[in-house]
Amino acid sequence: MATTTPKLRWAYMDHWRIDTPQGQLSQYTSVKRFDAFLKQISALGFEAIETFDFHLGPLRELFGSLENARAFMQERGIDKVLSLFHAVMYDERQSAPHVRSTHDHIFNYAQHIMRSSQGLGVENFIVMPAGLYYDVEPVTDDKLKACAELWNRVGKMTLEYGVKTCCHHEFFCGIRSAEELRKFYEWTDPRYVFFYCDTAQHVIAGVDPVDLYLKLQDRCGGFHMKDTKDVDLTGDYRRKPDAEVMAPTTPRWFHEMGTPGGLVDFPALMKAMKECGYEGWVGVEHDKADVGGGNYPESTALSAWYIQHVLKKIYA
Repeated sequence: MATTTPKLRWAYMDHWRIDTPQGQLSQYTSVKRFDAFLKQISALGFEAIETFDFHLGPLRELFGSLENARAFMQERGIDKVLSLFHAVMYDERQSAPHVRSTHDHIFNYAQHIMRSSQGLGVENFIVMPAGLYYDVEPVTDDKLKACAELWNRVGKMTLEYGVKTCCHHEFFCGIRSAEELRKFYEWTDPRYVFFYCDTAQHVIAGVDPVDLYLKLQDRCGGFHMKDTKDVDLTGDYRRKPDAEVMAPTTPRWFHEMGTPGGLVDFPALMKAMKECGYEGWVGVEHDKADVGGGNYPESTALSAWYIQHVLKKIYA
């Protein structure tokens, strides 16, 4: 009997850390730890991982090549590295999308990542399309246009490698409000620049992710599904140096799907995805799951339960 590919497949955005007698360690520190990580997320129904581009080096060191790394993953039920999150330390001297003189440096680095990531099956190159809000403000139309020019250029290049450039907007990103998002996507080319919907980040920034998805559904490259209990009403997005950990008002910004008191309407989003005909990968993310005594395996299992018993019933 022929099998049909499901319309939605689930990926895991990797912030995972392992508790050891030496403290928390990355699973990229040994083949044994990476093996256990893959088996745990595969057992919960995930079929791909998303990770940061700085993990390319450790994967080569562990397995000799990225092709070998992918084969190891596939033997454990994980098909590919779906997405690479581009870990750029934004600095106006060399890497600031709103500063045109830094565009060549950013472009060349992105091209290097494309060349050096072959063999993993990567489909998405995820970027924060502007620097930290306090470094960008005042957010002017010219700065937004400069960001759009850069990612149009990068997006055209990454497609030559079969990879989509997808913009992911943290609540502390220089492009965060509904109006800033509207202008940015009007000034980027839909052929080259895609939207990555991070549900919690948009809610924290005061933007409805369901409404935003409906406006940008024709260029949505994927999702990071996580919940939040908070909207930033006090300007914590300007908090230096890291709004996610320095805000005195909110010890933990991010929570698992299905968390009591969560503000993200996941059923409404799934209905919108079904109505718009979205097919492909959906990513689940647990960012700083260990804050307050939690841990990554527990958060991942709770979200997997929510997928199986709530979301899949909506988008069957």
